Amino acid sequence: MSMKLLIDTQGKRVLFAEVGKDCVDFLFHILSLPVATIISLPNAQKLVGSLSNLYQSLETLNDAYILPDKKKDIYLKPIPPVSSLVPLLALTDANQLQKKFYKCNSSSTSYCSGSYMSDDPRATCPSCGWLLSKSMTYVPHPAVKVKPEDGGLVKGVVTYMVMDDLMIMPISTISSITILNKFNIKDLSTLEEKDVTLGMDQALKLVKTSMHSKKVLTEVFF
Repeated sequence: MSMKLLIDTQGKRVLFAEVGKDCVDFLFHILSLPVATIISLPNAQKLVGSLSNLYQSLETLNDAYILPDKKKDIYLKPIPPVSSLVPLLALTDANQLQKKFYKCNSSSTSYCSGSYMSDDPRATCPSCGWLLSKSMTYVPHPAVKVKPEDGGLVKGVVTYMVMDDLMIMPISTISSITILNKFNIKDLSTLEEKDVTLGMDQALKLVKTSMHSKKVLTEVFF
């Protein structure tokens, strides 16, 4: 995704970024991402400090120490909210997010009622005692066609302003002038526009920086 930064070269800081709907949708969606989803992203371990150790500890913990009715993936691979049509948010393959169900593996339908299923292939059928291990094929409801501009959260007919501290608002001439006055910008020649790309690497840095800094855009891009 592209961002247009307005940089104060004298103060060595980003005043704000001019962005479109795709970027704003991504930034707002960060609020709903599970911590484990962020940690499991490529190259994210070096950005999340000791949390990566916590993740690795559970990942390598032998299943013998896990309660029989629990699964590690509940914590390691939590299912994030629906992120359809929001760039950079397909953080996990959709096929991995699809829940799997199993039915009785009994070869005799007369011996079993066939009315039970489970999401764990180790479960046993209450009717006949066989394992509920025969995989079932999930058929989703017919998808409704959605226009790209209808996905995400915010409307796409507006250009937005993202401040250095990630405050977001619709951009306007008045808001731009207000910000210049706020930062006491007297000489407009010290301002510089810079087009940057918000890719996965920058997105990960942005997530980490936003947890401890009020100058997120400056630290990530300047």
